[in-house]
Amino acid sequence: MFIGKVVGSVVSTRKNEKLIGSKFMIVEMAEDMGGTKKLVAVDNVGAGIGETVLVAMGSAARIGCDQESAPIDAAIVGIVD
Repeated sequence: MFIGKVVGSVVSTRKNEKLIGSKFMIVEMAEDMGGTKKLVAVDNVGAGIGETVLVAMGSAARIGCDQESAPIDAAIVGIVD
Protein backbone atom coordinates (compact mmCIF):
# COMPACT_ATOMS: atom_id res chain seq x y z
CA MET A 1 0.00 0.00 0.00
CA PHE A 2 1.26 3.49 -0.75
CA ILE A 3 0.27 7.14 -0.87
CA GLY A 4 0.24 8.96 -4.21
CA LYS A 5 -1.26 11.81 -6.17
CA VAL A 6 -3.75 11.42 -9.02
CA VAL A 7 -2.18 13.05 -12.10
CA GLY A 8 -4.53 11.93 -14.87
CA SER A 9 -7.13 9.52 -16.12
CA VAL A 10 -7.22 6.72 -18.67
CA VAL A 11 -9.99 6.07 -21.18
CA SER A 12 -10.39 2.50 -22.37
CA THR A 13 -12.82 1.63 -25.13
CA ARG A 14 -12.15 -2.12 -24.85
CA LYS A 15 -11.43 -3.99 -21.64
CA ASN A 16 -12.01 -7.20 -19.76
CA GLU A 17 -15.73 -7.76 -19.17
CA LYS A 18 -15.19 -7.69 -15.39
CA LEU A 19 -13.79 -4.15 -15.64
CA ILE A 20 -16.70 -2.62 -17.55
CA GLY A 21 -17.90 0.46 -15.68
CA SER A 22 -14.62 0.89 -13.80
CA LYS A 23 -12.80 4.24 -13.79
CA PHE A 24 -9.02 4.22 -14.28
CA MET A 25 -6.70 6.91 -12.90
CA ILE A 26 -2.95 7.54 -13.26
CA VAL A 27 -1.33 7.77 -9.82
CA GLU A 28 2.18 9.08 -9.14
CA MET A 29 3.81 7.69 -6.00
CA ALA A 30 4.80 10.19 -3.30
CA GLU A 31 8.56 10.88 -3.15
CA ASP A 32 8.73 9.33 0.33
CA MET A 33 7.16 6.15 -1.07
CA GLY A 34 9.54 5.43 -3.91
CA GLY A 35 9.94 8.40 -6.18
CA THR A 36 8.14 9.40 -9.33
CA LYS A 37 6.86 5.99 -10.43
CA LYS A 38 3.42 6.18 -12.08
CA LEU A 39 0.81 3.45 -12.40
CA VAL A 40 -2.79 2.96 -13.43
CA ALA A 41 -5.25 2.16 -10.64
CA VAL A 42 -8.94 1.36 -10.58
CA ASP A 43 -10.88 4.10 -8.78
CA ASN A 44 -13.94 3.04 -6.80
CA VAL A 45 -13.95 5.98 -4.36
CA GLY A 46 -14.41 8.86 -6.83
CA ALA A 47 -10.98 10.47 -6.60
CA GLY A 48 -10.23 13.40 -8.86
CA ILE A 49 -7.11 14.74 -10.53
CA GLY A 50 -4.85 16.49 -8.03
CA GLU A 51 -6.08 14.56 -4.99
CA THR A 52 -3.82 12.61 -2.65
CA VAL A 53 -4.95 8.98 -2.44
CA LEU A 54 -4.20 5.68 -0.73
CA VAL A 55 -3.53 2.84 -3.19
CA ALA A 56 -3.68 -0.89 -2.43
CA MET A 57 -1.80 -3.33 -4.66
CA GLY A 58 -1.98 -7.04 -5.46
CA SER A 59 -4.74 -9.23 -4.06
CA ALA A 60 -5.65 -6.52 -1.53
CA ALA A 61 -6.65 -4.29 -4.47
CA ARG A 62 -9.07 -6.88 -5.81
CA ILE A 63 -10.57 -7.50 -2.37
CA GLY A 64 -10.86 -3.74 -1.71
CA CYS A 65 -12.93 -3.41 -4.89
CA ASP A 66 -15.14 -6.43 -4.14
CA GLN A 67 -13.95 -7.95 -7.44
CA GLU A 68 -11.87 -10.97 -6.38
CA SER A 69 -11.92 -12.48 -9.87
CA ALA A 70 -11.17 -9.28 -11.86
CA PRO A 71 -7.69 -8.59 -13.30
CA ILE A 72 -6.89 -5.70 -10.92
CA ASP A 73 -3.37 -5.06 -9.60
CA ALA A 74 -3.82 -1.57 -8.10
CA ALA A 75 -6.88 0.18 -6.67
CA ILE A 76 -7.53 3.53 -5.06
CA VAL A 77 -9.08 2.67 -1.69
CA GLY A 78 -9.09 6.07 0.02
CA ILE A 79 -8.72 9.82 -0.38
CA VAL A 80 -6.32 11.55 2.04
CA ASP A 81 -7.67 14.76 3.60
